[in-house]
Amino acid sequence: MKNEKKVNLTKFSPGAGWACKLSANDLTQVLSKLKISVQSKQSSGFETFDDCSIYKINDKQSIIQTVDFFTPIVDDPYTFGQISASNSLSDIYAMGGKPLFALNIVGFPSDKLDLSILSDILQGGIDKCDSANIQILGGHSIKDDVPKYGLAVTGLIDNEKIITNNNANEGDDIILTKPIGSGIIATSIKKDLADEKTYNHAVKVMKDLNKESSKIMQRYNINSCTDVTGFGLLGHLNEMCKGSDVSARIYYNKIPLLTNTENFAKKNIIPGGSKKNFDFLKDMIQFHDSFELYQKLILSDAQTSGGLLISCDKKDSTNLLFELNESLDYKASIIGKFTNKKNYSIYCE
Repeated sequence: MKNEKKVNLTKFSPGAGWACKLSANDLTQVLSKLKISVQSKQSSGFETFDDCSIYKINDKQSIIQTVDFFTPIVDDPYTFGQISASNSLSDIYAMGGKPLFALNIVGFPSDKLDLSILSDILQGGIDKCDSANIQILGGHSIKDDVPKYGLAVTGLIDNEKIITNNNANEGDDIILTKPIGSGIIATSIKKDLADEKTYNHAVKVMKDLNKESSKIMQRYNINSCTDVTGFGLLGHLNEMCKGSDVSARIYYNKIPLLTNTENFAKKNIIPGGSKKNFDFLKDMIQFHDSFELYQKLILSDAQTSGGLLISCDKKDSTNLLFELNESLDYKASIIGKFTNKKNYSIYCE
């Protein structure tokens, strides 16, 4: 089915992937004005920073629900579909849940692009969901000037096994399961600057499901978890700190990066969404005096289909890291630890 004619999907988008996400500042302003009624069965919704909404269906289980969609992050339609589906499934895995089924969300400029391109995007999503052992059961599409694709995913989780992002403990190690830099690399792809090695590394990481990482972490004493997406590493770590009433200390040289991330960042090839992330967070973070601006922006870079950010009891973290690195095609890393609450949310060294 794959369309043989080359199409530059990223040229239709003002940004790429999660770099088009509303800024944390804008989203905070909007949500703060909403009047929300909380039902007795609802255990997680707008009022938390959790990755999924949670709805208890009985004393033992809950339905978990998430929705994600975004603009093209690569030019190839099939690859775009795979990356977007992987990203959409990630929230379920971050909470320790099992995805059940998904629905497509599509915006497509049918007057500008051949419909076979949309078929390729959807096939990419279907094939990635096959890897997750779920089906796409339907969806909704609209005509749009900018291509957009994603999934609404429904999952199931045992009530006693829910992993939230607001239960990190002082002394826990912080484990990151994927390298960061996808927003920067996507911008380099859009500008035709990324070589084949850079492109292939980023695509490989973004396409990979967090399924195996989630399965492995649940065998250990995990206190909290989230996935790293549009608000960047610092943004999602800040959410964990705020929700858990702790601070974090992380080490730049411990953080894995996608190929050529630093090279492009030094040249200011950085998406606007990543810069907005930094502007929102900069007063909550204390950077060591040695930090340069490009390094701060890398840590704020808006990620697409990023890895899991895990708060693990120190006695289990070494074994968890070993098992992750035995199973993954890229290196997970202990990037820091949670501390007692201090003046700043995060300390970067």
